[in-house]
Amino acid sequence: MSTPHNASERVVTVEEFLAGPPDAFGEIHDGLLIESMAQSPEHDIVVRRLVNELEYAIDPSGPCRQVHSDTPVRLADAEGGDPSRRLRARYPDALLRDCSDGGYDLQTVAGQTLLIVEVTSDSTVDADIGIKRELYARAGIPVYLVVHFDKNWQQITEIEENRLDWSGRRYVVRHTHTDALVLTDPVELAVTFKELQSTLPRRR
Repeated sequence: MSTPHNASERVVTVEEFLAGPPDAFGEIHDGLLIESMAQSPEHDIVVRRLVNELEYAIDPSGPCRQVHSDTPVRLADAEGGDPSRRLRARYPDALLRDCSDGGYDLQTVAGQTLLIVEVTSDSTVDADIGIKRELYARAGIPVYLVVHFDKNWQQITEIEENRLDWSGRRYVVRHTHTDALVLTDPVELAVTFKELQSTLPRRR
């Protein structure tokens, strides 16, 4: 979704972030605003398809579950140093949360999140497999899916399924999906890569 800001640094304090509307800034790491980058049509299609699949997978008779896309999640602040350089916030491509405790609150949603998805792109892949993997694990988010593309960023090659290890603070790769994404928890879901990249709605 975004890449480190290479122009003049823009510092966003916690107070400034919370006082504005949710879409006023963008992703923030250690108080620094991260430059937003336009994504490809292929990236957009996969995100939309994944969001749809997750919504379809929710059992209407089960616990309250909601799917969100590109909405803010405040993560644990950086430790020490300048108080104005501690804020960390991300806007995941997709997340599934437990909504039994009420509405969406960017301050607490990380603790309600059951699954998070990032669809890689040329500008975000390093963050998706690096710092975000670390941050989401430290937030205790049980499942982190990373969608990888080929070198031309046209076709999905694999979806990496990360789950927390025994410590509850680190991810291990539980499975690498190579043709279809199949999950049994926190939702039951099965969708092929071809379906995720189709421009046509999936028939039910």
